[in-house]
Amino acid sequence: MLKKLGLLALVLVAVLALALSSSAADEPVKLGLGQVTSIAKSQGLSVDASGKTVVPMAQVDSVIAAVAFDKDGRIVHVNIDTAQTKVNFNRDWTIATDITVPGKTKKELGDDYGMRKASSIGKEWYEQIAEFEKWLIGKTVEEVKALKVKARDDAHPAVPDVPELTSLVTITVQDYIAAVEKAWENAVPVKAGGKTLGLGHDISLASSKTAAPQVDTTLAAALFDAEGKVVGVVLDVIQSKIPYDTQTNQPAVDIQAPVLSKKELKDNYGMRKASGIGKEWYEQAAELEKWMIGKTAAEIQSMKVKQRDANHVAVPDVPELTSLVTITVEKYLAALGEAYSTAK
Repeated sequence: MLKKLGLLALVLVAVLALALSSSAADEPVKLGLGQVTSIAKSQGLSVDASGKTVVPMAQVDSVIAAVAFDKDGRIVHVNIDTAQTKVNFNRDWTIATDITVPGKTKKELGDDYGMRKASSIGKEWYEQIAEFEKWLIGKTVEEVKALKVKARDDAHPAVPDVPELTSLVTITVQDYIAAVEKAWENAVPVKAGGKTLGLGHDISLASSKTAAPQVDTTLAAALFDAEGKVVGVVLDVIQSKIPYDTQTNQPAVDIQAPVLSKKELKDNYGMRKASGIGKEWYEQAAELEKWMIGKTAAEIQSMKVKQRDANHVAVPDVPELTSLVTITVEKYLAALGEAYSTAK
C-alpha cells in the first residue's frame, strides 16, 4: 500500500512539474510592435488607356503587428491589422475627404471591408487574418519567414501554400510576415504574468492641408495580467506625409520609399532641438511606457494632464513625468484603452 502511495506521489509530482514547465514555456517575456507602411498606391493626375482622366488620390497602407514572444522566441500572442487610408482632392487641391473623421482598420471595418464577395473561399479579411494569426502561434520568426507561398497574380505575390492554410487564407501575406519580423527585432522585455495582448490605434487626417495630405497613426501594443494591469507596452506613431506638386499634378515625394515610424526615425525625427527638456520623441515615449507599467487601463486614462498650447492639449501633469514627458499624450492614452478593450 505504501509503495502504491509513493508511486502515485511521484506521478503527481511529475505531472505537476510538466504542467509548470509547459506554463513557463508559454510565458511571454518580450513584446514587439512592427509596422510596414507604404504610400506606393498614391497617384497623380493621369489619363488611362481609354482616355479617361484619373484624378489624384493619396493612399497610406499600414500593416501593424503586435506580438508577444516566449523565452525561446516563439510567438505566444499576436494581433495583426491593416489601416488602408485614402485621401481625395477637390479641383483646387483642397482635401475632399472629411479629415475630422477618424480612419478605421480592416478589423474595425469587419464585413464592411467587402472582401467576402471577391474571395474565392467566401471569407472576409478579418476571418482570413484570424486563421493566419492562429497559424503563427508557437512558431519562431524564422519558421514564419520560411512559410511556403505562391504568387496568385501581381497583386497577390505571396499567398500561403501549405495544407493548413490553402482553404483558409488567400490574401497575400508578405507584409504581415515583415511586420512580425520587425516586432521581433524591436521586442522589449516585459514583466511576468502577461495573459492577454491588445493592439490599439488612432488614425487621424486632421493635420492634412491643401495639396499635402497627412495620415497620423498612433499605436499601442500592450500585454495585460490577470488583473488587467499592464506588464508590457510599446507605443509608436506613423506620420505619413504625401505632398503634391500642383504644377506637375504628381506626388512631390518618392512614393516607393518606405515610411518609417517615429521610433524607427529615432534622432532623425528631430524633436530634441524643439524640446523644452532636450529629449527626443522616442525617449519621451519610453518614459511614458515605464509609467504605464503596473497600472490598469482605467488608471492610465485618468492621468492628470494640462494644456500647454493649442497643439499640446494633454501634457502629463503628474510629478513622475513633468520633467520627462512634454508631448501631448491624449492619443496614446486612448490607444492604450483600446488595446485593453480588444485584448485577447
